Amino acid sequence: MPTVEKRTINLPPAQASYVEPLVKAGGYASPSEVMPAALRAPQERDAAVDHWLKQDVAPVYDAMVADPDRGLSADQVRAAMRAHHVEHVKKAPRGA
Repeated sequence: MPTVEKRTINLPPAQASYVEPLVKAGGYASPSEVMPAALRAPQERDAAVDHWLKQDVAPVYDAMVADPDRGLSADQVRAAMRAHHVEHVKKAPRGA
């Protein structure tokens, strides 16, 4: 059986009132089971952000440091976005 650390937490009334129906509906055996499930969402989000930073952002940053001339100015980005928007509007059905 895995080792657990006992913690005491305080919840605002709105959060406490959310936990009880989850237990009563049978989704969890006790409020103690709700808490690990509640922590999984931010853990998964943090892991996804970390993965994105390492896999997508860092390589682009490194490439930009190695060759700054490959970057675009803010004016170039705005012009490209404006042109993309104009093309999108042209292709959109009338009245949409």
